[in-house]
Amino acid sequence: MAKRDYYEVLEVSKGASAEEIKKAYRKMALMYHPDKNPDNKEAENKFKEAAEAYDVLSNPQKKAKYDQYGHAAFSNGGGSGGYSGGGMTVDDIFEHFGDIFGGFGSFGGFGGSRQGQHRQNKGANLRVKVKLTLDEVSKGVEKKIKVKKYVSCEDCSGTGAKHGSSYNTCTTCNGNGQVTRVTNTFLGAMQTTQTCPTCSGEGRIISSKCNTCYGEGIVSKEETIAFSIPAGVAEGMQLKVSGKGNAARRGGVNGDLLVLITEEPHPELIRDGNDLLYNMYLTIPDAVTGTTVEIPTIEGKIKIKIDPGTQPGKILRIRGKGVPDVNGYGKGDLLVSISVWIPRSLNKDEYKLFEKLKESSNFIPNPDKNDKTFFDRMRNLFE
Repeated sequence: MAKRDYYEVLEVSKGASAEEIKKAYRKMALMYHPDKNPDNKEAENKFKEAAEAYDVLSNPQKKAKYDQYGHAAFSNGGGSGGYSGGGMTVDDIFEHFGDIFGGFGSFGGFGGSRQGQHRQNKGANLRVKVKLTLDEVSKGVEKKIKVKKYVSCEDCSGTGAKHGSSYNTCTTCNGNGQVTRVTNTFLGAMQTTQTCPTCSGEGRIISSKCNTCYGEGIVSKEETIAFSIPAGVAEGMQLKVSGKGNAARRGGVNGDLLVLITEEPHPELIRDGNDLLYNMYLTIPDAVTGTTVEIPTIEGKIKIKIDPGTQPGKILRIRGKGVPDVNGYGKGDLLVSISVWIPRSLNKDEYKLFEKLKESSNFIPNPDKNDKTFFDRMRNLFE
């Protein structure tokens, strides 16, 4: 298959400057990068094609030859400089053009030379459950917990090596942290790269291991961890305390502490998002004549007025007596649902009193047409 024109590959004109060519190559390499297009052979081929074009057009001598003779300028030299054609691998590109990829950090750090990168150890995360009262949820709280975890070895300062000992370059990978194998198959030479089994990707080996941690750089120990829980958290939320998880082997990056929030039920209040619900029972006389009652809130008891003729099912909204929003958008409300307590049994005098009240027109059901609460409840019954 004939090769495409290098200027066409990078989508630049023949008069493009070196900076324009570099910018165009970055764009193409980003578009067809193997990390962004996993298992996509077509994208990989275009990635290699762009690298081959850049290899020529970024070099003034090669560019001059190409402008004069085209692809024929390199037909006797195995491509554009030893990297094009079937012999160029993705790793070759990263090795020779690592400075180009250095600016692509937005895709999780891809780019740069893949060869010679040493693996950095990462400590495992810790997960704990913390049960909070409604008062703690409302105000926020400082917590201290004891956990058993891996911490950095004090005797070797987390290096895994005895004091005075040194690190030797791994002879298996020559310090690269990776080993490359080439296998001949009926399809041709197949190249694979994997983490070095001798040094586990670190590229070096300890000459004399620490007697306390046996070269791991970490030991198991109980540790007290303090952290803050903001107001407004809810059941099932997970908070991350960075760097408070298990220490990493031989001076890597610590894991995180993941805190799962659970809530203790309140004896009187029910949480509904940032609002609180309270079911209040009134006696028939209090509902009819009105009264003043005490109700619970997170901060303590408060008094509210009950208007005469208050109907069962009425909702009283007390602003700002709910739970703070975890993102700082104010506080919820306390919703008081009115229920009227109907006695299960009456003495003789009470019975006569209610029999007499039945004769009053005030005790014949006659719902107010403007009573939105009543009609809302009626709709709910039939939906």
